[in-house]
Amino acid sequence: MKLFEVYSLFDVEPVEADGALLFDRQGNKYLDFYGGHAVISIGHGHPHFVERITVQLGKLAFYSNSVPISLQKDLAHKMGEVSGYFNWNLFLCNSGAEANENAMKLASAHNGRDKVMAFTGGFHGRTSLAVAVTDNPNIVFPVNEGANIVRFNFEDFDGTKTALENGDICCVIIEGIQGVGGVVEPSTEFLSHLRVLCDETDTVLILDEVQSGYGRSGRFFAHQHSFVQPDIISIAKGMGNGFPVGGILIHPKLKAKAGMLGTTFGGNHLACAASLAVLEVIESEQLIKKVAQTGILFRKELESINEVKEVRGKGLMLGVEFDFPVAEMRKKMLYEQHVFTGSSSNKNTLRLLPPLNISEKEVHLCIEALKNVLA
Repeated sequence: MKLFEVYSLFDVEPVEADGALLFDRQGNKYLDFYGGHAVISIGHGHPHFVERITVQLGKLAFYSNSVPISLQKDLAHKMGEVSGYFNWNLFLCNSGAEANENAMKLASAHNGRDKVMAFTGGFHGRTSLAVAVTDNPNIVFPVNEGANIVRFNFEDFDGTKTALENGDICCVIIEGIQGVGGVVEPSTEFLSHLRVLCDETDTVLILDEVQSGYGRSGRFFAHQHSFVQPDIISIAKGMGNGFPVGGILIHPKLKAKAGMLGTTFGGNHLACAASLAVLEVIESEQLIKKVAQTGILFRKELESINEVKEVRGKGLMLGVEFDFPVAEMRKKMLYEQHVFTGSSSNKNTLRLLPPLNISEKEVHLCIEALKNVLA
């Protein structure tokens, strides 16, 4: 049997890792400024993360949601403490796509509607409804095309107002900062505009923080920079530092009913141990404060490079735009400078998503590598 070849692969296979470093089979060292799509939040092989999972594995790795799992309650409590959403509820699943699927289903259960408002450049996953609201026709197939989606540009105040005032939209789904879309963020004014209209029309506001959450922006969630509170928040990626886990944070006004949502693997013992480890490290090492400080330094260094057209984003979720496609630059960064970086749907934008505990020295090494390939 062969693998189903759907991925475009770089010719580098990491086999070991430590912090922000990756090592291939030949022992070559690489700086990780992509984190496998913003997944590596507290660094590869963090001792507390490894210990938490190892201890739990020695006790019980898995049982289904047909029994109480105390670790889920521990995780919900710690999530409330660290995120600031103390009195909300948590539903655990396995990925960002599954989180967004459940968020939209829960919204539909709340108001009985089926139309979803999404945005140009948005990426919300590859499952049925999540891919339908994703702005990429290349990954939408006939079975996904029946969804009732309306799509707008960020900052389209008039268009979104008219659509929402019709009273037939179930939910609005929007990223705190678009990742795949090129590190583009909605303004505070636009998020506030959506919040007011959602309140007036009983529409559920969903903030997709799958990539932009978990401290990556210098606050726990990117939308917290705008002081706008949604009704549901979807999370994944950095939540498990590489362990597959996702979830939704749910406002108390949205009520649970037995059987309305479900998952086999979501919230299993190992997933909870991994997620608790991440939150504990974020808290004990003050990583959100560190991200804000390191992000300022990183942005300043990037903006000082003559060839850089624009730097977008917040904290350690940065998009660096040039006047040319970055595909060849990324190859040179990897093969010549040994630095992993990311791309986006904007072909001229380099995406940088290092671990939250990246050092200033490692930031300078990335800047030096970037200058070398531009020379």
